[in-house]
Amino acid sequence: MVDQRSVFSCVFVFLLLFDSTFEQLVPLSSFAERVALLGLRSSLGLRGRDWPIKADPCLVWIGIRCVNGSVVGIDISGFRRTRIGKQNPQFAVDSLVNLTNLASFNASRFLLPGSIPDLLGQGLLSLQVLDLRSCSVSGRIPVSLGNLTALTSLYLSDNGLTGAIPSSLGQLSLLSVLDLSKNSLTGNIPASFVSLKNLSSLDISSNNLTGSIPTGIGTLSKLQYLNVSNNSLASSIPSQLGDLDGLIDLDLSMNSLSGSVPPDLRGLRNLQKMVIGNNFLSGNLSANFFPAPSQLQIIVFRHNGFTGPLPNTVWSMPQLRLLDISGNNFTGMLPNLSSNANVTAAVLDISRNMFYGSLTPLLRRFSFINLTGNYFQGRVPEYVHNDSSLDSNCLRNVSHQRTLTDCGSFYRAIGLSFDNFGQPNSTEPPSAPKRSEKNRMIIILAAALGGGLLIILVLLVLLVLCCRKNGTTNQRGGVGPVPAGSSPPPPGIPINFSTLGESFTYQQILVATGDFNEANLIKHGHSGDLFRGFIEGGIHVVIKRIDLQSIKKESFLLELDIFSKISHTRLVPLVGHCLENENEKFLVYKYMRNSDLSSSLFRKTHTEDDLKSLDWITRLKIASGAAEALCYLHHECTPPLVHRDVQASSILLDDKFEVRLGSLSEVCAQEGDSHQSRITRFLRLPQSSEQGASGSITSTCAYDVYCFGKVLLELVTGKLGISASNDAQMKETLEQTLPYISIYDKELVIKIVDQSLIIDEDLLEEVWAMAIVARSCLNPKPSRRPLMRYILKALENPLKVVREENTGSARLRTTSSRGSWNAAVFGSWRHSSSDVAGASASKAEGASSFKQSGTTGSQGSAHNNNGAGEHSSSRRRHSRDIFPEPSDTQDVERQDQD
Repeated sequence: MVDQRSVFSCVFVFLLLFDSTFEQLVPLSSFAERVALLGLRSSLGLRGRDWPIKADPCLVWIGIRCVNGSVVGIDISGFRRTRIGKQNPQFAVDSLVNLTNLASFNASRFLLPGSIPDLLGQGLLSLQVLDLRSCSVSGRIPVSLGNLTALTSLYLSDNGLTGAIPSSLGQLSLLSVLDLSKNSLTGNIPASFVSLKNLSSLDISSNNLTGSIPTGIGTLSKLQYLNVSNNSLASSIPSQLGDLDGLIDLDLSMNSLSGSVPPDLRGLRNLQKMVIGNNFLSGNLSANFFPAPSQLQIIVFRHNGFTGPLPNTVWSMPQLRLLDISGNNFTGMLPNLSSNANVTAAVLDISRNMFYGSLTPLLRRFSFINLTGNYFQGRVPEYVHNDSSLDSNCLRNVSHQRTLTDCGSFYRAIGLSFDNFGQPNSTEPPSAPKRSEKNRMIIILAAALGGGLLIILVLLVLLVLCCRKNGTTNQRGGVGPVPAGSSPPPPGIPINFSTLGESFTYQQILVATGDFNEANLIKHGHSGDLFRGFIEGGIHVVIKRIDLQSIKKESFLLELDIFSKISHTRLVPLVGHCLENENEKFLVYKYMRNSDLSSSLFRKTHTEDDLKSLDWITRLKIASGAAEALCYLHHECTPPLVHRDVQASSILLDDKFEVRLGSLSEVCAQEGDSHQSRITRFLRLPQSSEQGASGSITSTCAYDVYCFGKVLLELVTGKLGISASNDAQMKETLEQTLPYISIYDKELVIKIVDQSLIIDEDLLEEVWAMAIVARSCLNPKPSRRPLMRYILKALENPLKVVREENTGSARLRTTSSRGSWNAAVFGSWRHSSSDVAGASASKAEGASSFKQSGTTGSQGSAHNNNGAGEHSSSRRRHSRDIFPEPSDTQDVERQDQD
């Protein structure tokens, strides 16, 4: 027989192990607490499926945690309101005061519009965790929250809170986590924060805070995470930060901090992330500046005014995964170190500095390299990746390098010799490689047929000119903000300066930029140098200095004329101008806190392993915003305007990551003759750049669409520099990515998607949709690229791109309407697979027409007649859906999967 004592012992142990479980299964014992919960259910409009009214809250209600029959925790994170509750949502939680034992209240991602009630700080004295993240809370932070002395965690981020941070929060002596980020808080950081001795995480980033960092912050010995980025904090970095021995993550970026970095930061031996970019810091970094042994994984010093060499200790840090010191005045040579670090996906961005000398094996450890805007010379070693950014250097056999004069002057100034690009007698960098053998054959064949075709072309041109003469008034239509007519007026015609913002004096410009201090220099733009500054009232601005001795006056006047005639919320705001000086002019723009897309894609995140912090929702938001801006230029302006410089660095981002399209100095009216394009398509001849009406390959809206496709590809893959790549680099990128963008297989795109993105199944479909839109934009034939208005609709409805309407199928289909935006996006798909990978971007931009399937009426007929490969009209009539026919490449993909 079994020993009864043994049985009882086992039962006793079992009860002890599951004591906490049994304790939670005790029904709610307090009638007052039940009434309070029912009141909360009613005032918040919670659904019956979550909180069934007849069930016991402790036993059945989701998110309710009880101990001994009393409510100690409420979690309504992500809950939905009832239909009636959605009609008048409020921050109505008065009944919470009757839950005297409540220790945790989590309402994150639950809509609570309105101010935080004072009663939260008056009746919930047992509360330890208060989480109101992303609740649409507005108004001021109540002073009464300082009474919640039991609080250990306070989360109020991503709301619309305003006003100053109450100093009473300094009374929360047990507080471990304080997150007030992503609000609109103003004023100074309260000095009382130095009393929060148990604080381990402080995040007050993305607000409008001013003043300085409290000097006593070094006494917070338990602090591990400190983020005060994206504010307007001034003064210098306090040396007391070096006393925070336990600090792991430090982010002071995007403020107005000045002066040098205190050497005391060397004491931060546990620091893994140091981000102080986008400030006004200057000076040299001493050889022993960084802590040793160093645990640093992320170093971001970009867009400051640092000078001198970078300490060699940086290059030997074993854990380094991101080094971004772009936009400074660092100089020196790369150390000749071999890379022994076993680091994957390490990123190096030292662009826009003054580094020089040869490229060394040190670069082996980095998977992404941006060396643009330095003075490196010599050959590019084989270990430098093909997708590295090497523009504006002095390297051999690489396109887009500095001139011989520029390179020679720099090396003479530092007392070194320059290798003259390996060609002692050359006066300029060697040009790009000659045309391939395939292109020569095309030229020979074209020349052989040219005689006969020329006669036909002349006859057709004469016919078209006659038609144009009789029907000119019908060629352009629509009403837009730009007065009807052609491109902006030629230089010499007065411009309405009253529409160009405030007129500043030269003295005001000097004061704003600190006499154009190098520390305030953002970059050397192609239309002028950009400086950060503050105008009267403390308004943060960007000032462009235009030297008319090196930049054509016509370009400056055309930009002013564009600003005087167009206005849209998606374009960078022009604050004012200064035109006093004869040879120098100044334009003043609104400052964008998040810089541009090229700088933000690799923003630091709170997690330790994720370097690309822009989540997918933000990337899609940015893509839609940029498309909206281009849609305005292409379709709402008369004549249509072409941006001509669409790339990640032109897509500016404000503090909420809303897009403000910049780099408007190249904007021009669309040029080219639609009749000429029809003739070209009829003859099936590719236009060369010389065939354009303006002699430029960039003066059509189709060129903007192609460049926008490169931006979309950069957002999907996370590979910086795609949108700024040259023809050869782009061809290689397309060959590596296009095979994984299939209309039949969603899973293929996973192989090229940015690995730092965390996406579920629904979001993966959106990523897939954006990749498909990018591929359509990158069609080498401009006439087969979708219009920007269709691209915008596709990005606003990404799931409709990849899901068949009215069914659960994920198969790509479009509606039966000939003019649908979906048909416009996919109408050229069958040509995009083989053509895009096989043609360079330069040839792709030859044609000036960009009509495509998806348009109605006569335009649709023109497509069926021009032999461009779209579905015939008869086929459309007999097909229930318009399905993009795959190319041979796509057919192979489908067979492989079968």
